[in-house]
Amino acid sequence: MLPPCVAAFVFCIAGPGDRLERKERFALGRRLDFVWSAVVHLLTALAVLALAFVLYFIVHEALPTFQEVSVADFLLGQRWMPVDYTGETAFGIFNFIVATLYVSFVAMVLALAVGLGAAIFLSCVAGERARSILYPFVDLLAGIPSVVYGFIGLVVLVKIFLRAGVHTGSCVLAAGILLAIMLLPYLVSACSESILRAREQYLPAAEAMGISRWHVVATILLPASWKNILLSMVLAIGRAMGETMAVMMVIGNANLFPTLLGKSESIAAVIALEMGTAVVDSTHYHALYAAGLVLLVLLVIINVGIGLLRERVLR
Repeated sequence: MLPPCVAAFVFCIAGPGDRLERKERFALGRRLDFVWSAVVHLLTALAVLALAFVLYFIVHEALPTFQEVSVADFLLGQRWMPVDYTGETAFGIFNFIVATLYVSFVAMVLALAVGLGAAIFLSCVAGERARSILYPFVDLLAGIPSVVYGFIGLVVLVKIFLRAGVHTGSCVLAAGILLAIMLLPYLVSACSESILRAREQYLPAAEAMGISRWHVVATILLPASWKNILLSMVLAIGRAMGETMAVMMVIGNANLFPTLLGKSESIAAVIALEMGTAVVDSTHYHALYAAGLVLLVLLVIINVGIGLLRERVLR
């Protein structure tokens, strides 16, 4: 790039044609910048409008529920009986809320422990050739349909728990283990890339000073990677709480207060199972939308909490 004084001199001695061509190129660049900025703003506005429409639709369909059921009974009630031939219906989703949080918590603990270990291995132990072989297999896990995971859970996990003495084999722990396997690709990919960048920045200097590799991993690489680890946790929690098919196939689908080796049912599972049979505009129909709204609020609260934690950790 020319110094400003040289550029000004060249501009002065250039002919009228050169100056005119430069002005045209500058004007064209300004027009392209304006068009690109307009396209970006338009796409952003469309995305916001789409999100606002989804939120409006869910809230609009959920609100009629609370004309028949109080908010306290809906959130804290443990009896879910949308169709009762005795005339006593009940719409309480407390067990579903606790089951959703319980399964997601178990899955996140297992996935974070295994995923972080796998990320450290891929970034700090495995060589370049091993990483080039293993990374595609990790990415492949993310592309497997959830129903396939569900069948694997039925064939493998449920039978293991049956042999261990768990009645029917379906339980919260089986759902948590299966969901943890599904979350591994998101955690391993994000964590390993972050740790690998930190390793390239800090490890050569640390090894030159005689510091052991594992001490560097524990005291430098992991703290330097916390931001991306927390971001990957946000994505994983969203996937965990919204997962339907695989969890539904191994959790037992019973409206019971969840225990680790007992049956239960998540919010996403009850919506998937009953939405097709609910009569449109019935209280049952609107209650399912209200359950979806509760799930959305839970996700927002958890994501905001993780965001605040990330800001506090990074200070």
